[in-house]
Amino acid sequence: MGRRKSKRKPPPKRKAIMPLDQQFNCPFCNHERSCEVKMDKSRNSALISCRVCSERFQTTINFLSEPVDVYNAWIDAAEDIN
Repeated sequence: MGRRKSKRKPPPKRKAIMPLDQQFNCPFCNHERSCEVKMDKSRNSALISCRVCSERFQTTINFLSEPVDVYNAWIDAAEDIN
């Protein structure tokens, strides 16, 4: 006698986790991937600067902050000024 077929389904496939960006588009000169974020968590500060137009923005961060949070704070500050 032969074995019966297993009715178990294969486990679901895991989705690949995409890492967050470290370089962003500059809102002032519109160059792609020209802004780089440097985070110093020991001093609770972050600096984002554009390599092309030399625009800079510095803000305070906490231990949960990510580079995309710093970029969004820069965009919000630029909109508040304008």
